[in-house]
Amino acid sequence: MTKYREILRLLSNQLKTDEIVHACNVSKKTVIKVKKRAEELEIHWPLDADMTDEKLETIMFPKPEKTVSTKRMPDFDHVRKELLRNGVNKKLLWTEYLEQCRREGADALMYSQFCYYIQQDEQKRHATMHIPRKPGQQIEVDWAGDTASVIDRDTGEITKVYVFVAAMSYSTYAYAEAFPDMKQASWIKANVHMLEYIGGVPRMIIPDNTATAVNRNGIRKEREINPSYQEFAEHYNTAIIPARVRHPKDKPVAEGSVSRISTWIIAALRNEQFFSIESLNREIRKKLEEYNNRPFAAKEGSRSELFRDEELPLLAPLPATPYELASWKKAKVQFNYHITVDFMHYSCPYGFIGKEVDVRVTDSAIEIFYQQNRVASHKRLRGRKGQYSTIPDHMPEKHQHYQEWNGDRFRQWGRKIGTNTYKVIEAILTSKAFEEQTYLTCRSLLKLADTCTPARLEEACRKACQFSKSPSYKSVKNILTAMSTMDSRAADHSPADPAAIPRNRYGITRGAAYYGGKDHAE
Repeated sequence: MTKYREILRLLSNQLKTDEIVHACNVSKKTVIKVKKRAEELEIHWPLDADMTDEKLETIMFPKPEKTVSTKRMPDFDHVRKELLRNGVNKKLLWTEYLEQCRREGADALMYSQFCYYIQQDEQKRHATMHIPRKPGQQIEVDWAGDTASVIDRDTGEITKVYVFVAAMSYSTYAYAEAFPDMKQASWIKANVHMLEYIGGVPRMIIPDNTATAVNRNGIRKEREINPSYQEFAEHYNTAIIPARVRHPKDKPVAEGSVSRISTWIIAALRNEQFFSIESLNREIRKKLEEYNNRPFAAKEGSRSELFRDEELPLLAPLPATPYELASWKKAKVQFNYHITVDFMHYSCPYGFIGKEVDVRVTDSAIEIFYQQNRVASHKRLRGRKGQYSTIPDHMPEKHQHYQEWNGDRFRQWGRKIGTNTYKVIEAILTSKAFEEQTYLTCRSLLKLADTCTPARLEEACRKACQFSKSPSYKSVKNILTAMSTMDSRAADHSPADPAAIPRNRYGITRGAAYYGGKDHAE
């Protein structure tokens, strides 16, 4: 599915077509087509939250026309590899190309056109040029190849730490910070700290093809921005444009900064010992300030002065709150309108009962999505397990298909069993802030009557009410278990036929007959 929303967002930021092509992994023709169609229909960013890519495609291109090229282009990668083999020339490859086109019913190029396009492909592969960078336009980010180290004060163990490096493409104003690993959380945190350090947001961020930034499709070898990194970009309203694989010229500033920072920061600290990442980062920050303030060798000023005077005024302002890394989970909406995340319960509209939803989890919030649309949001619960966060608007006015699950119905069922059962049901229904949160417990209590008799359940509830003013399902179940255990023990010590028990007037004494004496008749 084409990322229509992302294309329109980046167009609103006035990014160039080629930049959007790399950021969204689409063709140049698609970007131009979307831009033109959006202008015709007067569709502008920002869009409504429910305006998904599927809806945009239906509105903008209801009946897309499939265009078939009349001329089939040669496979340039195949041609380039074959020409390296002995005895293979363009004439032979063109002949094979013609035969393939005949088999597949495709129009073929003339030999002169075949040679022309091959020559053009070779020129594009070998062409290089200096690309002037605009102030405040982009920043290049990467992990440094050299690592630093931290010593455990107690054991003396040396642990490697990894250094994140970033540099503005225009001024080469740099940023560096050490992290214990190169995982997703460290990558996102490094990018957040980087933007806070430079004091603004450039239009583009150019990362390497690290797994924490880019997901690669193993079949089509497509590059897709990691979902968390994409959320980060949307939060700061910037574009992520990964460098191509094995193309260091796509981010020459970061490549050069890695080498220079490795020399002026990591290597400069090689003889010092650090017992924590915090102390290492304090020294890195000092060396970083020295590096940015060091005068240029071939021109006037320093990186700090050039960045301050020409780039900082052009950066977009930072958002009010920093980006918070999120994880995604799946959950099923239960009949009481809640999902469960980390042993806590969060409500969503009752219409989604039985549906599987996506849950976005951060340190402070829980967001519930269904088919990419957010349907509920909660402040994340902390502390005692089993807490509920329920929004009253999520509850139905009438339960419709689920109307049998309500407090009055449970009270009626409890009253049919007995007064004490009714008292326990009432105590459970009033034990939560919202009555609906107790329906599952009430149902479980009443189901106990299926495993024993209603009379035994009533007796267990009577005992539970004696022990506590707020009896619970667990206490009733424990009492039933204890009653069953006592009945089993009594059965094991009782004879099969109670009528067979001999009786005498001496009660539990054996009597004279037992000892061979004369038995006295009654």
